[in-house]
This record gives sequence, C-alpha cells and structure tokens, in this order.
Amino acid sequence: MKKPITINVNGVSHRDEVEPRLLLVHYLRDVLGLTGTHVGCETSICGACTVILDGQSVKSCTMFAVQADGSSVTTIEGMATASDLHPVQEGFWEKHGLQCGYCTPGMIMAAAQMLDRNPDPTVEEIRHGLEGNLCRCTGYQHIVEAVQYAARKMKDQAATGD
Repeated sequence: MKKPITINVNGVSHRDEVEPRLLLVHYLRDVLGLTGTHVGCETSICGACTVILDGQSVKSCTMFAVQADGSSVTTIEGMATASDLHPVQEGFWEKHGLQCGYCTPGMIMAAAQMLDRNPDPTVEEIRHGLEGNLCRCTGYQHIVEAVQYAARKMKDQAATGD
C-alpha cells in the first residue's frame, strides 16, 4: 500500500504516493528525475548517494523516502544558482577534484555540509570529514585542495557580504 509523502527538494515541495520500501535515492532519481545523486554501493560505504537532509549529510541509499516525509532535501542539482556554481563545485572544477566524476556529487554534498559546520578546516579535518565518501580515481589530494579552495572562497564571500 502506497504512503503519501511531502518532501521539499531543492526548494520545491513535492507530494507523492510511494511504496514504503522505496529508497530515498530512487525517489530522487526515478520519481523526481534528479539523477545527479548517484547509486553506488547501495550499502552506505561509498557515499555517492550523499544528499543534505535538514542540514545533515545522509546517504540516501540507506534511507526510505517515507522517512524523509516533511523534510527538506538538497541534492547536487540544488547547489548552484542559475548563474553561479556553489564554491565547493567551483573548487572541484578549479582544483581538478574529479576524474571519472562518479563520486563527485556525494563528495560535494559532504564537503558543503562539513564547511557549514567548520568554515576553516585543517587538511586533517577535511580528510576526516570526507572519510565516508570513497573515490577510486583521484588519490584525494585534489579533492582536499578543492575543499580548501571552497573554504577560502566562502570566507572571502562572507567578508565582502556576497
């Protein structure tokens, strides 16, 4: 029996009836068509499915859509504005923080949430903050540099009021 849910995704309210067993990642991808959230390991190990749920990064492959009822979700599609990338997205671009790109949406979401909590992280804190997200291509150094870039940019934006 389907259950009614209401979820605000990237600033837009969605009302749907879903099977109770539908995972949040499949709701985002298959029902809403937001395919930027990737399905990786489906066991919460890789972090490719990371989204922000009510201010917390969560792995959407281990959460049911009905559990998100009444919540606010931000996916990778909700990070940029029409004219500007989010500083973390820009950092990944500028510092070559990706290769194949499969882990990138989840990495960006985890990094953005980490920077919201700690706007001036050390290298060790960045590495610790991203340890729940796996990348098989980059060796992580460029990812760390991308997060440092974003932290500096966000700090500069806060200082200038942008």
